[in-house]
Amino acid sequence: MRRVFLLTLLALALPMAAFANSSVDFTNSGGTLVGTSGGMTLTNSTLIAVNGLGGGGLITGSNLGTVDFTTGALTSGSLQMGGTFAAGGTFTITGNGTNGVPNGVIFTGTFSGPVTWTLVTLANGTHNYTLTGALSGSMGGGSGVTVQLTVNTGKGFFNGSTTISSGDTNIVVPEPGTLGLLGTGLVGIAGLIRRKFIG
Repeated sequence: MRRVFLLTLLALALPMAAFANSSVDFTNSGGTLVGTSGGMTLTNSTLIAVNGLGGGGLITGSNLGTVDFTTGALTSGSLQMGGTFAAGGTFTITGNGTNGVPNGVIFTGTFSGPVTWTLVTLANGTHNYTLTGALSGSMGGGSGVTVQLTVNTGKGFFNGSTTISSGDTNIVVPEPGTLGLLGTGLVGIAGLIRRKFIG
């Protein structure tokens, strides 16, 4: 009975270990954000920091690569007052080989759900816009990707084109060690079950 209890406990604990993840954080700055009813497009935004890539620490630099994207079309709201864009479009993070960041495409994907465009009027009368959304794509099995882009347009409203203040993209990547742990645990469970039924 004790062995069955331990086996059940192990079976419940292993999936939790298998879903332990690490995340990679990308920070970008500058670039031109253009918005129309057809969607938002960011071009030539400079990648300035990467944290956690390949299990490493923080890498910074004035130009580590680029971040570019397009969203789906505007489905509700407005460009000036905030709204929602459809899923779709493209999202690409490209490294240029500087400071240990790989040279070439690091992440490529698409917006997997609606993208929100939110207006916040600050106490000083200026306007901050935030673009947030979930992404799906490929980077070592990356999933659970989110992006947040911040734009301050001063005291005016977004007029269809602006330079962005900052952007942050977070990619959750499953750790290979936890997947190995899951495999080892499953082999152990199979052995216990075999021994229980045969012996």
